[in-house]
Amino acid sequence: MLDPGASRRTLPGSHIVSPAAERLRHILGDDDGTPTPTIFTEMDTLQHDGDELEWKESARWVKFEEKVEEGGERWSKPHVSTLTLHSLFELRTCLQTGSILLDLEGYSLPQIVDDIVDRQIADGLINPDLKEKISFVLLRKHRHQTKKPIHRSLADIGKSSNTASNPAQSRSMNDISDTPSTDQLKNKFMKKIPRDAEASNVLIGEVDFLDKPFVSFVRLAQATTLGGLTEVPVPTRFLFILLGPHGKTKSYNEIGRAIATLMVDDLFSDVAYKARDREDLIAGVDEFLDEVIVLPPGEWDPKIRIEPPKKVPSAEMRKSVMNLNELGQMNGSAGGAAGGEDEELPAPHELGEELKFTGRFGGGLWLDIKRKIPWYCSDIYDGLHIQSISAVLFIYLGCITNAITFGGLLGDATDNYQGVMESFLGTALAGTVFCLFGGQPLIILSSTGPILIFEKLLYEFSKSNNVDYMELRLWIGLHSCLQCFLLVLSDASYIIKYMTRFTEEGFSSLISFIFISDAIKKMVGALKYYPINRGFKPDYITGYKCDCIPPDQAPLADDNLTLLFNLTDMDWSQMSKKDCVKYGGMLVGKACKYVPDLALMSFILFFGTYSMTVSLKKFKFSRYFPTKVRSLVSDFSIIISILTFCGLDCLLDLDTPKLNVPTELKPTRADRGWLVMPFGKNPWWWYLASSIPALLVTILIFMDQQISAVIVNRKENKLKKGCGYHLDLFWVGVLMAVCSFMGLPWYVAATVISIAHIDSLKMESESSAPGEQPQFLGVREQRLTGTLVFVLTGLSVFLAPILQYIPMPVLYGVFLYMGVASLSGIQFWERIKLYLMPPKHQPDFSFLRHVPLRRVHLFTLVQILCLAVLWILKSTFLAIIFPVMILGLMVVRKLLDLMFSQHDLAWLDDILPDKDKKKKEDDKKKKKEKKGAEPESDEEPFSSPPPPVEISMEAIEPQTEPVPDNARPPTPNQPSD
Repeated sequence: MLDPGASRRTLPGSHIVSPAAERLRHILGDDDGTPTPTIFTEMDTLQHDGDELEWKESARWVKFEEKVEEGGERWSKPHVSTLTLHSLFELRTCLQTGSILLDLEGYSLPQIVDDIVDRQIADGLINPDLKEKISFVLLRKHRHQTKKPIHRSLADIGKSSNTASNPAQSRSMNDISDTPSTDQLKNKFMKKIPRDAEASNVLIGEVDFLDKPFVSFVRLAQATTLGGLTEVPVPTRFLFILLGPHGKTKSYNEIGRAIATLMVDDLFSDVAYKARDREDLIAGVDEFLDEVIVLPPGEWDPKIRIEPPKKVPSAEMRKSVMNLNELGQMNGSAGGAAGGEDEELPAPHELGEELKFTGRFGGGLWLDIKRKIPWYCSDIYDGLHIQSISAVLFIYLGCITNAITFGGLLGDATDNYQGVMESFLGTALAGTVFCLFGGQPLIILSSTGPILIFEKLLYEFSKSNNVDYMELRLWIGLHSCLQCFLLVLSDASYIIKYMTRFTEEGFSSLISFIFISDAIKKMVGALKYYPINRGFKPDYITGYKCDCIPPDQAPLADDNLTLLFNLTDMDWSQMSKKDCVKYGGMLVGKACKYVPDLALMSFILFFGTYSMTVSLKKFKFSRYFPTKVRSLVSDFSIIISILTFCGLDCLLDLDTPKLNVPTELKPTRADRGWLVMPFGKNPWWWYLASSIPALLVTILIFMDQQISAVIVNRKENKLKKGCGYHLDLFWVGVLMAVCSFMGLPWYVAATVISIAHIDSLKMESESSAPGEQPQFLGVREQRLTGTLVFVLTGLSVFLAPILQYIPMPVLYGVFLYMGVASLSGIQFWERIKLYLMPPKHQPDFSFLRHVPLRRVHLFTLVQILCLAVLWILKSTFLAIIFPVMILGLMVVRKLLDLMFSQHDLAWLDDILPDKDKKKKEDDKKKKKEKKGAEPESDEEPFSSPPPPVEISMEAIEPQTEPVPDNARPPTPNQPSD
């Protein structure tokens, strides 16, 4: 970029690489496996305090820039550093002409300063007479921006604050000491810096005894704590010193900001740690200039501070360019990105080594057990966190609402052979066992709609054919258990490798819409039982009264004379409505039929709970209150919303529908016990014939369980302890048999509640750089929350006196939230919303950059049609074949290979395993061909460093050269010759 005479090399694949990139490839290629520490950079400028000189902190960087505001009492908001192009060129000149000391043995600041000045004298850069003056300046005291102003905001209340003569600043008095000062140790900013971080100090100043700049870049052999040099007690690794004559303050500051910004750049910091000489550092600056973006001064105000982006691009992509093996993927060739977009294809759909066909009897189950046993202890103690309390309460309320809802429906469908009590006990038993011993304890077991429909059809069939329902159901459960075992032992779970995003999102969207529609349906049903009082007319308010008229005093028999005497003495005008009706009186008046608007109140509770939960969840990203308070409110948002609206309901004391929990531990139907006998009520051949309906149940359980498991185990959730598809199915089969013997409902993975469980346990980085968004670290994987949820569900029978105060509309609001929340992050839902957006308002999704919009809409339309078919099937008697239709989604996905290119499917969905395997084999062949064609002269591309470059604006030429279309590598949808 800076050397018009510098030659460019063409590597295999017709890619043009700059000399700087070639040099960096060799520097960064010597990777010893140790990660580069995070660098904290502080810039101090030389100031006059009366007759004294001192170094005053003016800016700092961890990832983004923060500068001391002109008032000197506070830090600015973190912002993206905007540098002038001229300052970068001047910095490059400074590194060329100044002294470079790499791996200097330094133990104290005076010793390091002496070594720096001695090198300058030895190189003939300064006069020896200036040694004492320069050393005197460099060893002046440092004033850091560590104190808070006297007037503090509400957000700072509760935080410790030290008092000093100057409330905004603190002076370090021990610059030559090896131990950090008290102010440094108490600095709360340390929480924002990783533990292994090292410091880079930039010292910029003007002096009157120099006639040319004094520049030095120092890398210490070992990071060393240099007393009060740095605001925080972080050991210093790098020093950049620039002292110059008066008159160029702004220029010096800009050069200091330039080197400070470079030091926190991921690529340049790697170069700084591994540089062998001056030319390596200059190559790092050149590569930075290679990628720098220039904003025209007439179109951008440099005073505007650019907010840090929500998502910072990964430095790994930039570093991979320096790797010879990955040069074939430069310039966006891997993804066929339009407009030169450097973006790779999304990661292929893989379940890795965790799910493979072993070919051995029970091999997959054995691998699952071996994978999960080492994590078992951590699965217990990892749950000991305050976040788990919120997750337990949230999921518990969702589970008991689900148990009551499905228990009531089961009772209606099976004539109370199974009811709310069986639903509670079954949920507690199955859920506890699964969470303690299952392969993926984050999965929540529950009853599902298709199982409910199967139970209803089975009961009607048994009733019409004079077959004992409970005994037939027991044998179906036993056969289904045996079939699940066969699937486990034959590694049949391997089939889920073919469940791509298309199938997962279709299934999870359907379940989410069921939750949303059921919650709204229940609330609309409230209008029937609690009609809104429409007959009230405010103009007739004086006519609204209700009088109690005594009964006609007709002649009564002798035995009723006493009653007549008592009724005669009553004051009927003072009677309540209930007593009036009780004693045979008549209610007359327009107000007698008045009913409180319970439906309206129910809808207020319903939407209030949902809206408040959504608002409090987003409170984490609010600007108000400290981070810990915001996080705590966000984690407990659902509990706060439920308690708030339960309190509102109690305050108004209206008779809204409440949660109805059984109070006695006994079967719902009096003529059945807790154990079902397998023989004696049905002919023997029914025991064999029941294997046919059991096959449908097995398919249903397999598909429901495994699709939910795939969604929970998505790579986006960053689970580290692995999955256990075979182990999960094994325990579901065992619980099928146990629940069948006890006459309890059958249970399988509940998609929406499991997703809600995952969301409530998500972890984010606590120590993030100022301005940097907290990084999603993964999910708190443990068995404790699920186990406690189901233990509490079992104990709910004894908690009935407390739970009876919870209004049902509040719980339906929780249902609505779970359904809506599980839609977030689903690409299918985002693509549906694109139908309603003009192109200029559409979000910048990666798939929209690579796939034409009409193809995106066509793919979405296919998914919508599939979802509509599934919804219709679910709503009719054909729901019994619902699991077969889930398999049908996989067939439809296979047919999409005929409609869409593999390139489009890679962005909109996942490539099927067989296609992916073929693609990998093709890539391997191409790599071999490239290696064979590699010229011998490429063995040592850098025999000697390039000559120094004189910087002048006239010498700068564009770096990139046009690449002919025939030289570009083929994209995945454009086969090569």
